Amino acid sequence: MHRTFYEYLMTLRNPNDHSEIAEFAKNAFLDQSFPKQENDYHRLSDYLELNGNYLPSMAVFDETYRAYEASESTGGDSYQ
Repeated sequence: MHRTFYEYLMTLRNPNDHSEIAEFAKNAFLDQSFPKQENDYHRLSDYLELNGNYLPSMAVFDETYRAYEASESTGGDSYQ
């Protein structure tokens, strides 16, 4: 079963991890408007460009999205 990007992102939440990706996951969790059912890169990117002031750089989203795609293509978690 395929996960949404948001579901994948939530697997990266960790209160003891202060990496940019873990912070992205934490802030997306707190963002009540985050498009939780969306998987499309461009729609997510557009949303974050307009509303993701919690991202230090869109490169954080790009890296996370690439890991999400790799995870979905292998059927498991693949965050490096």
